[in-house]
Amino acid sequence: MKIFCSREDEHYDYHQEIARSSYADMLHDKDRNVKYYQGIRAAVSRVKDRGQKALVLDIGTGTGLLSMMAVTAGADFCYAIEVFKPMADAAVKIVEENGFSDKIKVINKHSTAVTVGPEGDMPCRANILVTELFDTELIGEGALPSYEHAHRHLVEENCEAVPHRATVYAQLVESRRMWSWNKLFPIRVQTSLGEQIIVPPVDLERCPGAPSVCDIQLNQVSPAEFTVLSDVLPMFSVDFSKQVSSSAACHSRQFEPLASGRAQVVLSWWDIEMDPEGKIKCTMAPFWAHSDPEEMQWRDHWMQCVYFLPQEEPVVQGSACCLVAHHDDYCIWYSLQRTSPENNERVREMRPVCDCQAHLLWNRPRFGEINDQNRTDRYVQALKTVLKPDSVCLCVSDGSLMSMLAHHLGAEQVFTIESSAASHKLMRKIFKANHLEDKISIIEKRPESLTNEDLKGRKVSLLLGEPFFTTSLLPWHNLYFWYVRTTVDQHLGPGAVVMPQAASLHAVVVEFTDLWRIRSPCRDCEGFDMHIMDDMIKHALDFRESREAEPHPLWEYPCRSLSEPWQILAFDFQQLVPLQPLRAEGTVELQRPGQSHAAVLWMEYHLTPECMLSTGLLEPVDPEGGCCWNPHCKQAVYFFSPAPDPRVPLGGPQMVNYVVEFHPDTGDIAMEFRLEDT
Repeated sequence: MKIFCSREDEHYDYHQEIARSSYADMLHDKDRNVKYYQGIRAAVSRVKDRGQKALVLDIGTGTGLLSMMAVTAGADFCYAIEVFKPMADAAVKIVEENGFSDKIKVINKHSTAVTVGPEGDMPCRANILVTELFDTELIGEGALPSYEHAHRHLVEENCEAVPHRATVYAQLVESRRMWSWNKLFPIRVQTSLGEQIIVPPVDLERCPGAPSVCDIQLNQVSPAEFTVLSDVLPMFSVDFSKQVSSSAACHSRQFEPLASGRAQVVLSWWDIEMDPEGKIKCTMAPFWAHSDPEEMQWRDHWMQCVYFLPQEEPVVQGSACCLVAHHDDYCIWYSLQRTSPENNERVREMRPVCDCQAHLLWNRPRFGEINDQNRTDRYVQALKTVLKPDSVCLCVSDGSLMSMLAHHLGAEQVFTIESSAASHKLMRKIFKANHLEDKISIIEKRPESLTNEDLKGRKVSLLLGEPFFTTSLLPWHNLYFWYVRTTVDQHLGPGAVVMPQAASLHAVVVEFTDLWRIRSPCRDCEGFDMHIMDDMIKHALDFRESREAEPHPLWEYPCRSLSEPWQILAFDFQQLVPLQPLRAEGTVELQRPGQSHAAVLWMEYHLTPECMLSTGLLEPVDPEGGCCWNPHCKQAVYFFSPAPDPRVPLGGPQMVNYVVEFHPDTGDIAMEFRLEDT
């Protein structure tokens, strides 16, 4: 997970980036911190035992934690590299606060810009290399190029390295759920004339998909949702104590499938060994592959990876196959071969690139949402109640199949607005694959530019939306549909129906099992005072734009409801967007004891008076507060400030005061939630 980005723009607001960083998650990662400390102690001891001074290069120092560990372990001097200036400034203060300024030099540069020599940043090369440059994919933050440069220019040959080695593991599985995040499945539509099936275009089926990794909390995927086809396979290792190459490479592992099935998905993770003997190990393995699942460390800065094979491949139990891991300097991908790569010309040397448009327009949750047959059935049910034989439908959502549902259910004429060239191209392909290119008219322009000629002189009797727009980050951003409805009002005929007819904003107060860690102050980390970093985050959170809710897919982050869900605001799509703000304020008393970490918000869309779709809770909260969240949507999480400290005993009953206001001029929703004792 990328913690900070370096921006040269002087107007760039670092406050939000700092506030949203996962610094606390890393500092709360006890397993990571302890293993690094053990590895650093061992490395310093090995250098000292050789009668040498211990000179440490710490690349990506962040708070300076690993450098302070090194000095405490006996290192003679540390060069701490940090490219992000606000973080480098904080590291200087933290190092000074902890009394290490005479032994640690913080260098605000990219490591590739660091110089060595009498007039350089470092007088000589270091003999201990300490880094934490890893993301969930291991190499996605540029670890390989950074190590490659460091070995060539900044550290001695055969230096000590912490971590010493990393190993990437993979497991081949069949999973309809995870495969639905990458491919478009046939969609069934029950009509009065029988069943119609929407099929994907051939080039979408053949497309290798998006090149980016899908990183998730794999422990939240039930083992019942996938079939294991292989053992856990060690795919490749990187020795960080020697010269590292960032050149493209592939690594193959032959295996015999444990079961027959369809190879679709590769689950992958890594571990790092902090010492040459491999006795100090930090692993990202999911619970079923973990040596001690009861003692697993929860973390969000490193998760697990889901990779999709270019095509699903049948495998037969006991019939040998080769799984191939490919990587370049920043990216890993997989292929399945029948023989070793040396003998197979089909090995994919270049990273996969989407050539069907769908993976550029739809992200993984969106694929899953479109493939959800139960969700489609709800739309069909609602459409049947509002469609008439002479209906003229206008569909407004990005890359939506709603227009096809309307056609199959008997609308006389169907138009769909696709504002971007990518969505226009994709929808044309899908319509052609289903022989509907002459049945549904695509209008490639923004809604405000719509003309009577675009609609062939017809008035719209049914305005449709899911709604879904690719630019939406928070649940209420899809209220853009309301603005479109207002913009096209002149094109609606008398008595026109809008679907959804209305929407509502809902909230619930929750206690997270683990997600609270990403916002909780650390204070002390392995004996080092981190209050300066806590203060820096608190200062960033004092800025209004950083106190807004942030999107999280809560199916990955278990939580317990402490209040009953409540409706905050309602939006009537039958009416135009109002000129005045919509405001709600009130107090909610908590019904269950627990640590109140956040308010979670989501939208509910009322397709018709009888049919509703929720982007948040899918079922009533159970008596213990258990929550079932929509797996296709991100919910909005508003963390309470200051963050509750789990080390502080719970007090008496609490309540939440809130003020929420929808601003029609910007389309945004401002909010404030305050946790108070009753």
